[in-house]
Amino acid sequence: MKQEEIKNLIRGQREFFEKGRTLPLANRIRALERLKRIIKEREGDIHKALKEDLGKSPAEGYMTEIGLVLSEIDHMIRHIPAYAKEKRVRTPLAQYVSKSFVKPSPYGIVLIMSPWNYPFLLTMDPLVDALSAGNTAIIKPSAYSPATSSLLEELISLCFPREYAAVVTGGRNENQSLLQEDFDYIFFTGSQAVGKEVMRKAAEHLTPMTLELGGKSPCIVEPSAKLSLAARRIVFGKFLNCGQTCVAPDYILCHKSVKARLVEALKMEIHRQYGEKPMENPLYGKIINHKQFERLTRLLENDKIIWGGQTDPQRLKIEPTLMDSVQWEDPVMQEEIFGPILPILTFESLEEAVRIVNCHPHPLALYLFSENKQNIKLVLESCSFGGGCINDTIIHLATNAMGFGGVGASGMGSYHGKAGFETFSHKKSIVDKKTWMDLPMRYQPYRPMGERLVRFFLK
Repeated sequence: MKQEEIKNLIRGQREFFEKGRTLPLANRIRALERLKRIIKEREGDIHKALKEDLGKSPAEGYMTEIGLVLSEIDHMIRHIPAYAKEKRVRTPLAQYVSKSFVKPSPYGIVLIMSPWNYPFLLTMDPLVDALSAGNTAIIKPSAYSPATSSLLEELISLCFPREYAAVVTGGRNENQSLLQEDFDYIFFTGSQAVGKEVMRKAAEHLTPMTLELGGKSPCIVEPSAKLSLAARRIVFGKFLNCGQTCVAPDYILCHKSVKARLVEALKMEIHRQYGEKPMENPLYGKIINHKQFERLTRLLENDKIIWGGQTDPQRLKIEPTLMDSVQWEDPVMQEEIFGPILPILTFESLEEAVRIVNCHPHPLALYLFSENKQNIKLVLESCSFGGGCINDTIIHLATNAMGFGGVGASGMGSYHGKAGFETFSHKKSIVDKKTWMDLPMRYQPYRPMGERLVRFFLK
């Protein structure tokens, strides 16, 4: 799309928003109901697109994308009236007589830039939250997931006029063109490198934003953990979507005393969940494209592979792989892996594990497998991370009751449920001062009695 077309699209959305069409709660709910109906009608097409882009099975596609979007829509339809309601707050005595309240208001035109790894979920979820809060939206899906991006464009055009919500497809040129424009809010999900560029562009217009990034999310396994169950849940979280998940366990930090047993349990679980030949399993997905495939194969070191390691460049397949004897200087530890490669490192004390986590950038997620309450408390209080699980992986993002987001290098801001509504809303703080009484002490000329009254009211 050319720059002038983008300008016209933004101009049309601004006119639509300024007419107040998005403000009535009934309009917002009807918009979500239309979106829900289209998603259910076209579920088969969504599965096909996810299969083409990422090799996802229908079960995985529904569990990790479609089902979560429908859940977010249902949540917002139920809760929009409560979330949008003015909230009365206490008024200081010094402001007598008046009423104070906070009024959630939409920002206006929102730009949503989504990634390729969960192309349906990570586009639709923020869109649902943005529309619920009363905004219009321009959506820029990733060029790396073309089948899903094309389908998203079709679905959104069926649901909404372009003045309300529209998809801009394309690659880097379209991204740059969009970022040159002045939006009221930007929501970006993707890599840290691109996130920095988006933030630089947003700063030129002083545009508020949310960054959902990533990082090397640790998975700590200490001696009290139930190892067989830990292995099962780690394998699920790591190799789901071929490891192309922003909150996948990036590496294991395992206590030396249980490493051998954990490794054997991990091998058994890979076989149990994916079969003897995982790359022949039709339910096991693929790497998104050749660029990512080649990046991942460069991280493999044959002398450190203890399970898996096979690759198929024609089908963009990489076998679930375990790596041992890994050092922090190794290539696999120099970047977020974002693929089906799981390095295993060790520690001798939990305090050492905490130091290891804390001397690296704050991760998007942290996972701890432990039955020891004191150890759980130590890790939760000592480590900074976006969110996580105790004795499980990745499931913390699948709830509307908590916000999901990063901290520091892993992002800023959060969404899902109420947190998502608040992300796309500006809270206006308002004092409604009554006119039937006016205290004179704040006006000049100031007198001793007035000063004493001011001191009394401001205690």
